Amino acid sequence: MKMRPQKMATKFTISPSTLRNYEAKGLIPPAERSESGYRFYTDLHAAYLACIQAMAPAFGMKVTTEVLHDLQRDEMHNALWVIREKEVVLYEDKEKLERLIEEIRQLADDNTSSFAKERLTIHQVSTLMKIPKSTIRYWEHAGYVIADRDLENSYRRYHEGHLLKMKLIQIMQNSVYSEETVKSKHRIAAAEQSDLQCVMKLAENIRTYLDKTIESQICGISKLHNLIQLIKTPV
Repeated sequence: MKMRPQKMATKFTISPSTLRNYEAKGLIPPAERSESGYRFYTDLHAAYLACIQAMAPAFGMKVTTEVLHDLQRDEMHNALWVIREKEVVLYEDKEKLERLIEEIRQLADDNTSSFAKERLTIHQVSTLMKIPKSTIRYWEHAGYVIADRDLENSYRRYHEGHLLKMKLIQIMQNSVYSEETVKSKHRIAAAEQSDLQCVMKLAENIRTYLDKTIESQICGISKLHNLIQLIKTPV
């Protein structure tokens, strides 16, 4: 199959300028040339484009670019290990989320919730959750978690509800930027940290998002496999 730029761009619902941009950034191989000098694209280019459109929503454009650059450098196994690393991260986030959901359930069943009891300093939270204090301050500046303040010295104080929201934010940190993830973070910011029912709903929504993400990853890997098989096929 040989296609002129406009036809190939139309096939993938992109503009010819986007096609040129992909080529300039090394996301697809350079266009071939006809005897008369016209640029044209082949089945290989189509496979690269299909890979971009399937992988970018699942893994992000940075990872997609790294993988496709590896393929064009004939470093296929490097590309595969990059993808496997991201799959592992998603699995680990899912495990963290399931543990968090169980923690929320236990707190909901516990009539002696620690919300009204122990208060932690920012240093204690940083140590406990292995989060830099600068990150916690940034989350407060962004409106995700608003600390209570000590009445005597105005120091930040955190209870279990604050920590639950921080754990949700941590899980979302590895998500690919999209309208959906932005909305999820806004919902976390708007949630009352002492409202366990609300926090549970947020956690369940994130579980649904992670389930969609693994489906999207499988689709991206499928297109990547198709591209690799085409690259390996002798011309």
